[in-house]
Amino acid sequence: MRIPLIHVDAFATRPFEGNPAAVCLLDDERPSDWMQSVAAEMNLSETAFVRPAGDGFELRWFTPTIEVDLCGHATLASAHALWTVGMTPTTEPIRFHTKSGVLTCTQAGEIIELDFPALPLAEAMPAPGLLDALGIRPTFVGLSTFDKFLVVDSEEEVRSLKPNFHAMRSILGLRGAIVTSTSRDRSFDFISRYFAPGAGIDEDPVTGSAHCCLGPFWGDRLGKSELTGYQASARGGVVQVRLKGDRVVLGGKAVTVWRGELV
Repeated sequence: MRIPLIHVDAFATRPFEGNPAAVCLLDDERPSDWMQSVAAEMNLSETAFVRPAGDGFELRWFTPTIEVDLCGHATLASAHALWTVGMTPTTEPIRFHTKSGVLTCTQAGEIIELDFPALPLAEAMPAPGLLDALGIRPTFVGLSTFDKFLVVDSEEEVRSLKPNFHAMRSILGLRGAIVTSTSRDRSFDFISRYFAPGAGIDEDPVTGSAHCCLGPFWGDRLGKSELTGYQASARGGVVQVRLKGDRVVLGGKAVTVWRGELV
């Protein structure tokens, strides 16, 4: 059986920027270990597996080493892929059934909008060794549902980070670390980077799920309900965020890079 596989750059306006994801379009259920093997073969930050289910699609996300509970860029990539191949009309929202509940994607002009849960953030102590591994002295340290959250003084500090990934992998209980500050560029409200060596991703290019806590945090600090974030990885990407109670709407563009088949 040949299985369609589409490589999409998410939170990108052209190929080779934003965050790449492989989208595997399935007709039926597949074993988790098979999905993990495919994700390891793709060796991207996320490979998404989509199959029809009920009133929408089941969606699961895998890094090269683990399955994750929430992923923004591979959800955006999956919606883009389904609309591109004509599996669902572009005029209709897509409902994804995931480990984080039902996530809805809609077309808003050239932007794809993702309705995601807002992730609560509580002040916390940094994990032992984390600040040394990142080489920073933050002004605020928090803990979201999945990640450590660290605020620094300036955009320059975010951009110049050179973490010790080997040291970060040895920190128990750490999936990832978000480092953020306000932006000096008036086009953006805040800037961030995301590191998850414990999940098989040293630096994630653009992380939608991180914006589920970045948006509410900076919205509260800046007094805004609509914000624009820039993730300052080597590839870079823009994420629009609209706050909606206990939900956040993430917006971005996507580009198909190649299509193929698993044989």
